[in-house]
Amino acid sequence: MPTQRGSVKLFRLLGIDVYLHWAWFVAFIYFTSRPHAYSNYGWSALEILSLFMIVLTHEFGHALACRSVGGSANLIVLWPLGGVAYVSPPQRPGAQLWSIAAGPLVNVALFPIFLGLYYSGKHHGWPVNYPDAYLLVKNVAIINTVLLVFNLLPVYPLDGGQILRSLLWFPFGRANSLMAASVIGIIGVVALVAFAVWAGDTWLIIMAVFIALNCWGGLKQAQVLAKVAKIPRRPGFACPSCHSAPPLGELWRCSQCGNAFDTFATGAACPHCGAQFNLTQCLDCGTRSAMSDWQKPIG
Repeated sequence: MPTQRGSVKLFRLLGIDVYLHWAWFVAFIYFTSRPHAYSNYGWSALEILSLFMIVLTHEFGHALACRSVGGSANLIVLWPLGGVAYVSPPQRPGAQLWSIAAGPLVNVALFPIFLGLYYSGKHHGWPVNYPDAYLLVKNVAIINTVLLVFNLLPVYPLDGGQILRSLLWFPFGRANSLMAASVIGIIGVVALVAFAVWAGDTWLIIMAVFIALNCWGGLKQAQVLAKVAKIPRRPGFACPSCHSAPPLGELWRCSQCGNAFDTFATGAACPHCGAQFNLTQCLDCGTRSAMSDWQKPIG
């Protein structure tokens, strides 16, 4: 996934830093230099910039929705394959579902706006008087619709696959839902790769391979979660974020000496080198909290 490394910071809005990966500029030059139906390449550049804005608003939808349910979201990175909003919603299916669904809902909200512009331009003679502007509006409306449909495919980690995972989380739990969504995603991505090869679309092939790698990563993560879920739990403690009890055993590793230890048995101190840790990571949701916050209240 793209990160701040190799990216240029564009701006900060609503406490969210927006970065642009260097590879985006390569893609911009590639797409704007391809044959097009506009009278000049400037309109082609505007079309790519419009895509940029659609993706950006989509990612802001994810980030702001995540914050609305108590999660954290302060970084968006845009790159040639779209955008990534680094969100960390609470580990609850409802919170996850809203954080993911809000992105496609932005595209749904944009749909009537672009459609209205298209039909308004058509009514006012844009195809004859302003053909480039009319074609731009038409293409941007199509792009928004294609992005919406593509993102809703039930292929993990696309939004559709993550929405499916969140819905399955309610009856089947966190690990099983991720496992099911990843398996369904692998089947879907195989079909996507086959279609991309058949269509001869290089960009779609690259995107399909990227999705396949992330889908495989989701499957491996699900396997780890399933193993952790089977470990006996320690009474008297609960994660302040997801409220799950920590597993028993030497499952935490000291960053100073590299030895494994049970942080709840030693009071967040490494028994091998004596290093004291201010924050303890939950192995279920990944959040870090002070040991005092882990104390489960009596009654």
